[in-house]
Amino acid sequence: MVRLKDKVAVVTGGARGLGLKITEAFVAEGARVVVAARGAAGAAEALAHLGERAVFAQADVRDAASVRSLLGVAADRFGGVDIMVANAGLSRPGPVAGLAFEDWSDALDTNLNGLFHCVKEAVPHLEKSGDGRIITLSSALGSRPTRGAASYCSTKAATEMFTRVVALELAPRGITVNCLSPGFIDEGMGKLLAANEAVWSQYAPKVALGRMGSGEEVGDAAVYLASATGSYVNGHVLEINGGLSW
Repeated sequence: MVRLKDKVAVVTGGARGLGLKITEAFVAEGARVVVAARGAAGAAEALAHLGERAVFAQADVRDAASVRSLLGVAADRFGGVDIMVANAGLSRPGPVAGLAFEDWSDALDTNLNGLFHCVKEAVPHLEKSGDGRIITLSSALGSRPTRGAASYCSTKAATEMFTRVVALELAPRGITVNCLSPGFIDEGMGKLLAANEAVWSQYAPKVALGRMGSGEEVGDAAVYLASATGSYVNGHVLEINGGLSW
């Protein structure tokens, strides 16, 4: 039995990396998904195998009006919105002493202001659902400092606290809010890390299971939080990291 039958989800940054894995998992469980990203390049090809259950809509999470329009597209196309996955984000690495303010601001604008817009604009739609779900995306670096990642660590730590606060505020409206916090995952930058044996050999001992996670494992966790199975989970940061020590 599919767990998200006829649910409608919006996944920002959903045409590649972990966002795509979440999109694929949702579609496999019966959901219809509107995938959003700033640029359309490669989106059609990435989603082609999912058929009509996944459609692309261009949107910039930094712009509240753009996010509002995105949710309107989802509601008009599929009759409502049940799930918002605020996945869009970026990293601007570099030590603080040499980090350009523009890079710092870009990380905050996308990772935090974008998150704010996605959550705020989704609330009216999710209230109508009666069974609304919001899933935010953090990272193992949201609770573990590392050199050269001040903007990313800071915004992901803030994401986790934002999730907990909003979970308290939206529970009376029938909306749960939870956060996924992946560790070393074999997607995107993680795939490059795994391919570099000299570097991965330094990190592998930190993972109790001794391996990287898969994008499918992150997708499965997202389905759990979005489905009735996770209906009593609220304000939780779910770590998907194989038992990561730091």
